[in-house]
Amino acid sequence: MDLMPDTKEALQTSDENQRLFFLAVNEMAPPVLILDRHRVILYANHAFFELFQYTPEEIVGHYPADVLTEKDTDLAERHTARHRAWENEGFHHEVLLYGKNGREVWVSANVKPVHDAHGVVTNIIVVLVDITEIKRIQDLQRVVLEAVASGLPLAEVADLICHQVELIAPEVISSIVSVDDEGKMHHLAGPRLPEAYTAALEGQPIGETAGSCGTAAYLGRPVSVIDIETDPLWTNYKSLVLPMGLHACWSSPIQRRDGHVVGTFAFYYREKRAPSALHKRLVSACVHLCMLAIENEDARQKIAELSHFDSLTGLPNRTSFYEMAAELMRETYGENIIFFAVDLNRFNDVNNTLGYSVGDRVLVEAAYRLQKLTQPSGIISRTEGDSFILALPGSSVAKAAMIADSIIESLKAPIQLKETSLSISARIGISITDAANQDPRIHVEQAITATFRDDPSDQDAYRFYRAEMNQLAQDRLILGAALSSAIEKGTLHLYYQPQVRIATGELTGVEALMRWNDERFGEVPPVRFIPLAEEAGLIEEFGRWALQQSCSQIAQWRKRAIPIPAVSVNLSPLHFRNQSLLPYVTDLLKQYNLPPRYLTIEITENDMMAKDPQSLDHIKALHALGLRMSVDDFGTGFSSLARLTRFPIDELKLDRSFISDLENDENARALVTAVIRIGQSLKMTIVSEGVETKEQARFLLGLGCDVAQGFFYAKPMPAHELEQWALSNSRVVLQQEDDRDPQNDLGDAVAHFDSR
Repeated sequence: MDLMPDTKEALQTSDENQRLFFLAVNEMAPPVLILDRHRVILYANHAFFELFQYTPEEIVGHYPADVLTEKDTDLAERHTARHRAWENEGFHHEVLLYGKNGREVWVSANVKPVHDAHGVVTNIIVVLVDITEIKRIQDLQRVVLEAVASGLPLAEVADLICHQVELIAPEVISSIVSVDDEGKMHHLAGPRLPEAYTAALEGQPIGETAGSCGTAAYLGRPVSVIDIETDPLWTNYKSLVLPMGLHACWSSPIQRRDGHVVGTFAFYYREKRAPSALHKRLVSACVHLCMLAIENEDARQKIAELSHFDSLTGLPNRTSFYEMAAELMRETYGENIIFFAVDLNRFNDVNNTLGYSVGDRVLVEAAYRLQKLTQPSGIISRTEGDSFILALPGSSVAKAAMIADSIIESLKAPIQLKETSLSISARIGISITDAANQDPRIHVEQAITATFRDDPSDQDAYRFYRAEMNQLAQDRLILGAALSSAIEKGTLHLYYQPQVRIATGELTGVEALMRWNDERFGEVPPVRFIPLAEEAGLIEEFGRWALQQSCSQIAQWRKRAIPIPAVSVNLSPLHFRNQSLLPYVTDLLKQYNLPPRYLTIEITENDMMAKDPQSLDHIKALHALGLRMSVDDFGTGFSSLARLTRFPIDELKLDRSFISDLENDENARALVTAVIRIGQSLKMTIVSEGVETKEQARFLLGLGCDVAQGFFYAKPMPAHELEQWALSNSRVVLQQEDDRDPQNDLGDAVAHFDSR
């Protein structure tokens, strides 16, 4: 295109050329400096003054380093830049400069010398590009990567990212959310977000309308909401953030390298707006950093798992087991721990004949079965090859033997393979902790020692580390076998111990007590066979048998006019958890045509304290039926008076341990007095067990105790002896009532029993 004549003329004018050049340079976007041959500033454009906030008078005539650097600027860096400025060749350099207000400005400086016809530098043109944002993002990346490399936990890395971002862009409020495999969100970091909001976010599912973060995670792409108040994505969540002054949110998904979304990175704004170019660059860098941090955390957990767990079974290894066992011992507050070493028998034969893949299958199945036995309070480890160790709370030889039996029976169940089935047998060593030795390593070694066998026929059995425990376990095994058939053989009997009103000598009832007279072992005391029945799972059967026998006996006494007012029967906690208890008792009362008042059910104090709503409902139902409810062994547990008032209790039975010390122990007297006063205030009958002397009876009488039970009055007796005792006692009481007023001398009843 041809230029107009006036344009050609204007371009040929030197002054006009200079004006246009000045205009172009002064309005250029990047800052420009022009130096003279002495490297002193001759000129700076408008963009320079805008970036550094200096005036021409403060710049022109000075060396750039004198006004754009500070004392903190690296001296070597200043020297290098100044030296290169005196070279004849141009160069590119990144340098940290400072504005008039001290603000740090990173620039990329392109330095170009201008030469005369003789090649001498006459001027230097410096074009600056502001790279402060790029440098700060690079610093952010460096700091975060160093934190990741140092092993900082994921939550702390996430918190660091948010802090660094908000230093660069203080106008944003950042947040990092993780997303689990179930598609639920969990707060990971957001130091400036209110706690109420992060708490409300916890566990929320991702979805198509789950705010910015939940939707971004669901769709796998960034979601920008400029107005939270009106955007449908925030319908269910806007009430959480609007009162906090948050009006916009931009969220981007954090994805693993395989594309799986594991979280989101979000910016919240206090005004309605979209993200700026800086915000987009920040998020681009931070999403990548979050991905690296999450993948690093996953790798760390995998390494920790490999170093602490068996790769085949997933069980803890020996090192982890020792740590967990030590923690278990601390948590049980002095309760003993039982250690089991379990070695599978003839496992090498499985590998050699069926192959290692089948052997692995056997180990995995054995681990699964053993792990089920340890739940919920025990721990298990695969130590090596075909060996496992277990630790469970417990202190008795009987419980240890019962668990060992369970291990043997569990392993015996056939493992179904493609073409065959296998049964596993094992030898077990057992060690029980004591007060003198609380080191789990020692007990594991003791249990392993106990697995060694000299007798080839003794491979499928358990052994205790201490010989005396082996004898106890053997006795338990023999006793348990005999006890399981005690009802069928008729060797289990009920004895009855009278309960007497102290003030009058009147019989108020009897307690049914189980006695076992085995043809081989003779009289086995209840303190020995009752715990055995509990461990063997016989206690519910025994309790039902005691109820049936008691109801049958009461019916016979009523038919023959034997004056037995009521019978108390002890039941275990298992009975009250069984829904069949109420219909069973109802059927017994109908079968024997008994009014409910003839039957009293005893529960222990600790059973009453157990917070089992089902048990409480069953106790209330029995009471509503008309049965009396009694709390046995009161004072030995941890009672709550509030809970005592919520139970339908008619009677409290003071444990014999307090009565035995009544004459010499001031604390025992104080406790007995307190219980009697509590019972009186709650309109309950108080029964003192274990009364064996006249002095004990007189003391209880003076305190106003209602009823006593113990050898001072009568020992437990079979039914036919009790009948004679009851008839004889009734005649004496009736005679006393005819001859004198029992209120005149409360000691008459005591004197009567003392003269037996």
